[in-house]
Amino acid sequence: MPIPDFQSLMRPLLQLHADGKEHLNRDLVGQLANQFNLSDEERREMLPSGRARLFDNRIGWAKTHLIQASLLAAPRRAYSTITRPGVEALNKFPNRIDLKVLNGFDGYRLFRGKRKSNEDKEDPVVVEEDSQTPEESLENAYEQVRRDVETDLLSQIMSNPPDFLERVVVDLVVRMGYGGSRKDAGQALGRSGDEGIDGIINEDPLGLDVIYLQAKRWEGSVGRPEIQKFAGALQGQRAKKGIFITTSIFTAEARDFAARIDTKIILIDGPLLAKLMFDHGVGVTTASVYEVKKIDSDYFTES
Repeated sequence: MPIPDFQSLMRPLLQLHADGKEHLNRDLVGQLANQFNLSDEERREMLPSGRARLFDNRIGWAKTHLIQASLLAAPRRAYSTITRPGVEALNKFPNRIDLKVLNGFDGYRLFRGKRKSNEDKEDPVVVEEDSQTPEESLENAYEQVRRDVETDLLSQIMSNPPDFLERVVVDLVVRMGYGGSRKDAGQALGRSGDEGIDGIINEDPLGLDVIYLQAKRWEGSVGRPEIQKFAGALQGQRAKKGIFITTSIFTAEARDFAARIDTKIILIDGPLLAKLMFDHGVGVTTASVYEVKKIDSDYFTES
């Protein structure tokens, strides 16, 4: 089943504390994962940044909201226990506890930075359908910006003259640590003139090994014949390593052929090219930097 959102986890999490005992975080995660029949793959699914597991993050935020509503208490690090209001909430709300329910508690409204101006008027700021934790919202927004920039990168390459891709490749391989200096990489690219090979770059700054390049600004997919041609050119040079770069995509047959031959050929299609450009700062500039911080629990733990 899909990984439940953090609001859907609130009541099940509170219910696990109904015995009145202290519960360890990692035990709660395991019990809830079993309760929702999550697969091992779902349990391991990460946030877009890869810094935390998605399910663990959602449980953490569900617990944070319950604690701020005084339904749970944290007597010591990594442990939690139910409170009297928490027991009452389980009885009063047998089906679901979510942000809308928590907004009925004074302490929670203070946590949210809201004031209920009218007891008969529902607080319009609390969104019942809000299913993302703050980290998810932030990271998903970042991923959307990134996708838009990567799409634009490919559009910019295609709108420039054909030899502009050569400049992109030079800048990229140097930023990634290959090719020595930009001057060395620039001289190497396009120097060979051998059929099927557009350039040669050093794999390391000392030039102990070399990598042969093929770069094509195509709109149609690159098929197996093009990869076979490149592989043949590499064999003619007694080369063992090559990189084939295209602004389009590779067919399944092309990828299968590259994976089966002895010569090591790395295929970089348009989406991967844009991703590498984004990651290594080629053709992009930093617009804003946001530093996300969290509580240092060790700082508040008695020695």
